Amino acid sequence: MACLIAAPCSGSGKTLLSLALTALARRRGQSIQLFKVGPDYLDPQLHTAASGQPCRNLDPLLCGEAWVQRSFQHHGSRSQLALVEGVMGLFDGRGPSSEGSSAHVAALLNLPVVLVVEASRQAGSLAALVRGFRDHQPGLAMAGVVLNGVGSDRHHALLQESLERIGMPLLGALPRHSSLELPSRHLGLLPAHELTDLQQRLGPWADLAEQHLQLQALWPLLQAPQAPAHAPEPAPPAGPAVTLAIASDAAFHFRYPEASELLAQQGVALQPWSPLADQPLPTGCRGLVLPGGYPELHASQLGQSRRSLAELRRAHGAGLPIYAECGGLLLLGQRLADADGTPHPMAGILPFAAHRGALSLGYREADPGGDGLVVRRGERLCGHEFHRWQLQPPLAGDGALWQLEGWGSPRRPEGWSAPHLHASWLHLHWGGCPQLPQRLVAAARRANPLPPLSRDDHP
Repeated sequence: MACLIAAPCSGSGKTLLSLALTALARRRGQSIQLFKVGPDYLDPQLHTAASGQPCRNLDPLLCGEAWVQRSFQHHGSRSQLALVEGVMGLFDGRGPSSEGSSAHVAALLNLPVVLVVEASRQAGSLAALVRGFRDHQPGLAMAGVVLNGVGSDRHHALLQESLERIGMPLLGALPRHSSLELPSRHLGLLPAHELTDLQQRLGPWADLAEQHLQLQALWPLLQAPQAPAHAPEPAPPAGPAVTLAIASDAAFHFRYPEASELLAQQGVALQPWSPLADQPLPTGCRGLVLPGGYPELHASQLGQSRRSLAELRRAHGAGLPIYAECGGLLLLGQRLADADGTPHPMAGILPFAAHRGALSLGYREADPGGDGLVVRRGERLCGHEFHRWQLQPPLAGDGALWQLEGWGSPRRPEGWSAPHLHASWLHLHWGGCPQLPQRLVAAARRANPLPPLSRDDHP
């Protein structure tokens, strides 16, 4: 039935345990489907690279409980094994509540929890911590504990005896090891494509799992869920193919696999486009998707991509629909400051400059101010905001895409909206709002394909 790997807090070793079990499954020749609770983009990239198949996010706030259940059953049942990695601490959800938390998803899917505890500075206190997590939510099944950062045999014995006193199974104890260190930056772990030795790490990870985990107890917890009784067949593409370009490179890579799948169901031929490589837009392009990523870390190179920026301006001028969120929004501004504060020119479509500032993080409820490219007045959407770059000047109230509010974040205007433009900080999961890609594709079908560049159009 699979299990959910959780922890008392971030940085405890959830991802490392997930990767070690995944590496061992691959070594044993078994397929494994990984899931990630919450709105994370970076951990799923590592899981996808390690498992060989797309990791799926399970977020009841962004997508609803029914969608989470369907996604888990549908994708999990297609592999021999399945594993859900939690987010942050076990009970950390929206604001101070557990809504949307790992515990929420574990209860929703009836999954036992494996608690990973970073125990390098603990001994007898471990029992108090684990007892508190075990008893905090009655009915939540705790399968056992995996310890991380165990320093010696003596340390191991102390911790094991502490758990025995409260009747909690010890499912493994990972030592301090260089292969368990994953580099990170300001928004989380490094993306998978920047870990050039990722495939070489799989062997040591599998070795650690074999040597330090109680596999006779853990492996049965990874058995995949059964297939749903009546699995729905994917709908045939709606209408003839229409070409959309999607920014896809080291600067723009934050997207859920469902985004491409939902567009394909609408008859979209999705063509990757690299602004970093200064590429022209694909031939016959009728619209653009600009996802999030790390454009701020590539601001200098983007600023020198004159052809790609000119193509973006040309597409906007021709009325092609453009959907941009977070990092994609930054590409549309006047200037983007790099990590050192040096500004670089961007497409110049929207009236702002962006620079490093305070962290904006959390779920947001969005109330559109009117009908736009993909949203409609009266709809209420839930998205997630996560960025350290801020806009100057900030958006005024008139003409904003929507009003955003969330726990600890007062209501404010945000985003730009036009008949052919949706640009916002807010990340949306289209699994929870499938009408958005439908409307984007409908707008693309109404648009004329971008004409070829004339000689005078070249930068």
